[in-house]
Amino acid sequence: MIPFSPPRIDDLIINEVIDTLKSGWITTGPKTLKLEQQLTEYCGCDAVVCLNSATAGLELVLRWFGVGPGDEVIIPAYTYCATANVVEHVGAKPIFVDTDRETFNIDLAALEKAITPRTKVIMPVDIGGLPCRYNEINHLVRSEKIRAQFVASGEKQEILGRILVLADAAHSFGASLDGKKQGSLTDISVFSFHAVKNLTTAEGGAVAFNLGESFEAAQLVKTFKTWSLHGQSKDAMSKLKPGAWRYDVEMAGYKCNMTDISAAIGLVELSRYDNDTLVKRKAICQRYEALFAGDPAFQLPVFEYHGAVSSYHLYQLRIIGATEEQRDRIIVLISEQGISVNVHFIPVPLLTYYREKGYLMSDYPVTYDSFSREISLPVFYDLTDDQVVTVADAVKSAVKQVMG
Repeated sequence: MIPFSPPRIDDLIINEVIDTLKSGWITTGPKTLKLEQQLTEYCGCDAVVCLNSATAGLELVLRWFGVGPGDEVIIPAYTYCATANVVEHVGAKPIFVDTDRETFNIDLAALEKAITPRTKVIMPVDIGGLPCRYNEINHLVRSEKIRAQFVASGEKQEILGRILVLADAAHSFGASLDGKKQGSLTDISVFSFHAVKNLTTAEGGAVAFNLGESFEAAQLVKTFKTWSLHGQSKDAMSKLKPGAWRYDVEMAGYKCNMTDISAAIGLVELSRYDNDTLVKRKAICQRYEALFAGDPAFQLPVFEYHGAVSSYHLYQLRIIGATEEQRDRIIVLISEQGISVNVHFIPVPLLTYYREKGYLMSDYPVTYDSFSREISLPVFYDLTDDQVVTVADAVKSAVKQVMG
């Protein structure tokens, strides 16, 4: 079997986790704080707060910004359900828009058309690790025309005075735009460190703040840490100080803090990310590219686009002219050869919950076309060159059998 995306767990990570277990700090503690500091430096942003998932981070940001019933949040139709689910959780309405024909990212023209006076947040998604066109999006929300439409409700929205850009950067840690790392490309970015991501903490995520002088970074960190721990005014480390057991609950918070066990994995992963992990993932994607280049049966993924450089999280191959049913048969044939492949993603309007709310897949033709022809190929650190060739040969053979 060639698996799809197993995590890289080696002695460096195992030893760091053992060190954490022996330290006495297994929940949020010094290693979580250290990871937050290193992530802030890596991304070049104002501050970072680590949590137990990217989903939790997205929802906390929406709640912090005062998004609720009657509000709209614009997201691409081509994304994982979590992007839309958090909008539902806060009582707002997801407004789906179509995607770009070259990449899998949000279409800028469709985005602009979707903005109304009810729009509070735009949530672009960096599918596969390629950053969206944040320069244009940032300019759009700051333009006089769009700012004039914005209707603030609540203190945070009054202070910002415009639509918030919240990047779903679950796939794009380490990616860049015009030489700047994701995390510093727009107002707020949220990363996922789930087991299948480039940088993993087993389960986990992080919120990267880049709001500049509009909001004080230290206060943002305090608010989000408090919110992630039931609204409690002190964390476990603070309460250990002599006589400092007493605490208050300042809000009806949540339980979504990162543990030091998770942070220990992340610290090792981060230490070798640019000079090892990304180098290997890029080499794998370039090898696939060389094997599929020039073959008229395939549309290759884009890894550099308008100044953006991908994190090489996915290799999303599209089969020219394939229907959804043909693509599915191709996947079966590949799987029968012992190779695990995937599809990223089933567009949200196709999912039962959203379909029953009245969303129509026919409203997003580019999204459906890309989805119906897409197969994600294995990309992981220990994938060998021989295995890459085996995958490519299996894909070509399956496509030939199905498509003729």
